[in-house]
Amino acid sequence: MKHVLSALMENRPGVLRRLAGLFGRRGYNIDSIVASATENEEVTRMTIVVDCDDQMIDQVVRQMSKLQEIIDVEDVTHESTISRQLLIIKLSTTPQSRIEILELANAFRAKVVDMTADTITLEATGEVENIKGIVEVLEPYGVISMMKTGTVALKK
Repeated sequence: MKHVLSALMENRPGVLRRLAGLFGRRGYNIDSIVASATENEEVTRMTIVVDCDDQMIDQVVRQMSKLQEIIDVEDVTHESTISRQLLIIKLSTTPQSRIEILELANAFRAKVVDMTADTITLEATGEVENIKGIVEVLEPYGVISMMKTGTVALKK
């Protein structure tokens, strides 16, 4: 099961490396990790998505809590949160497919961020399932390249 962890930590060099090492030493794979300064630039909020069972996630949270730089960490998987991913996707287009792609982009509330004679690049934000959905719908048009951010989450 995928678990979403939210951690507050001191904004200092090396913290991310130590955290990644903690996961790696225990054989846990990080699906995504996103970190950014908070309203207090001395504190970083990190959202980590990891695929493991409930017993393993409890151990991870306890181990993370032991790191000196960690201020707070919690598993917010079953909490009421607002979570989002960002997708940037570049598609191959023809004059006919461009119209269809623009209609789909509108339906998914995606924004056109670049357009050339034979490509279109879209930006979309949404929950993980919404981003998966837009990728599935757009794949038949010919994905040239794409990038998704990791999940960011805040408790309500």
